[in-house]
Amino acid sequence: MGEQQNGNIKTASFDLNDYSIIKEGEAEILMHSKNEVFYNKTQVNNRDMSIAVMRTFISKRKQEHEAMLLKKLKRVPKVPEKNGTESEMQTDFKDEGGISDGVCDSRKESCQDEPSGLSEELVKNPEGRTRELKQPRVLEALSASGLRALRYAREVEGIGQVVALDNDLASVEACRRNIKFNGSVACSKVESHHTDARVYMMTHPKDFEVVDLDPYGSPSVFLDSAVQSVADGGILMCTATDMAVLCGGNGEVCYSKYGSYPLRGKYCHEMALRILLASIESHANRYKRYIVPVLSVQMDFYVRVFVRIYTSASAMKNTPLKLSYVYQCTGCDSFHLQSLGRTVSKNNSVRYLPGFGPSVPLDCTDCGKKFNMGGPIWSAPIHDQEWVTSMLADVKLMKDRYPAYNRISAILTTISEELPDVPLFLSLHNLSGTLKCTSPSAVIFRSAVINAGYRISGTHVNPLGLKTDAPMDVIWDIMRCWVKNHPVKAQPADQPGSVILAKEPVLQANFARAAASLSKAQAKKVARFLPNPERHWGPKLRAGRQVTQKHVSLLGSEVLNGLTKHEKEEEEDVPDAKRKKIEDPTPNL
Repeated sequence: MGEQQNGNIKTASFDLNDYSIIKEGEAEILMHSKNEVFYNKTQVNNRDMSIAVMRTFISKRKQEHEAMLLKKLKRVPKVPEKNGTESEMQTDFKDEGGISDGVCDSRKESCQDEPSGLSEELVKNPEGRTRELKQPRVLEALSASGLRALRYAREVEGIGQVVALDNDLASVEACRRNIKFNGSVACSKVESHHTDARVYMMTHPKDFEVVDLDPYGSPSVFLDSAVQSVADGGILMCTATDMAVLCGGNGEVCYSKYGSYPLRGKYCHEMALRILLASIESHANRYKRYIVPVLSVQMDFYVRVFVRIYTSASAMKNTPLKLSYVYQCTGCDSFHLQSLGRTVSKNNSVRYLPGFGPSVPLDCTDCGKKFNMGGPIWSAPIHDQEWVTSMLADVKLMKDRYPAYNRISAILTTISEELPDVPLFLSLHNLSGTLKCTSPSAVIFRSAVINAGYRISGTHVNPLGLKTDAPMDVIWDIMRCWVKNHPVKAQPADQPGSVILAKEPVLQANFARAAASLSKAQAKKVARFLPNPERHWGPKLRAGRQVTQKHVSLLGSEVLNGLTKHEKEEEEDVPDAKRKKIEDPTPNL
């Protein structure tokens, strides 16, 4: 296929009959029939969400740059009239061509109030340094087929160079082939390298405005180098698909990878998000850096976080205020948070001290059982609501350019209604299960919480989850009042539910319908939780994996038949033991 500049792309000749063309968004890739390079159709949601975040990032970055220029313009001291003419005073603000900033004296004041367009100019400060907003450079650390990098280059306006890395030679060859297949735009912006992403990121500190980590499994081994590679104010986009580890299936493994111990509560998927954020913050702190999350989502079979990274030794001291341990009762599943740190202000100084503890007694005050302790987790907000609102508006405006529009708009709508300052959430069915009672409807329960003077919202993680700032004793009082109107059968006295119901409620719940019991999206009947588009919607096999019977429950026999088609065509080359597995992929049930 020849050779091309921009990454020294070299691709050998190949037969198109061995490949199928996959189109997603504006990018097209060639996929070999032998599954040599990993491609996951399910991740279209992930890629669409990443493009939406990147478009918002470019817009916000431009606004921040314009605000910075405006601030510097206002700080420039005025030259006294007697020391120079008007033309000499205007030379402080010229672009490279020697032209003034384009406004007459009568409009300069109004121009300072409207910074739009300043980023398109070159502005010189009094020291003579030229400040220009450069196009953001993007690093995709684990590129595989290069589909994500190609979509960034072709679909995101204002983007600069896209560097795609992979340590697998077959993936790099496929990526380079796909770059050329996508034409001049891709060839001019995307370059592919065969290298270890960790080494590359460590040798390019603060070199990329956007770093995208989407590994097959845990991102933990890449985090230390990734936080070094992001420029100040840049954004790190990170995916973790090892949900069994993050959600408490292997607590000791989670601690070894992320430095936090997970709990198996109904909120485990949100806890997974917060464990990942705490781990990224920990890695960033080692280099006097800290993170600011702008969006954190759990969807499909993974969690995905988008965080901006800044450098500041003083701001880094606030990290313990953003982390908490979680105490979860083994009986009634009540949970309580304990902050790692606190501050004490005196005069104009701030002292950073350890947090007060313990936040709970030895035994649960509601049911008398013991507590499990997990964490530390990120307990500060995990979304920037201004970003979410901006993203949602942008996605709706460009809905035709998002293949997964319905899914990502539903997720962003739900996130926009979440309480930003409430970590974790309750499960209404779990509360009712503890008491062995009929579950109240979400509207009735929400109304009771609102009438008690507290806030409550849903969560994008779980359709049955409810975020509220009401303490657990108020929640149980509401449930006690509900059970009085909807009696339950007698239970053994030592059961957690029996102990809880044996106490009289301090709060008399009011179940009258509250105006805010339904969110705006619910009131308008906007879809917020969509079903999977097809059966077996989940992670696919690693590239090059041998397909056997054990994959049937994961992928389905129809999918397996498609994956093994090329193997059946070469049946004479397949050993007898493997041929038997391929011929009959459906197990005997």
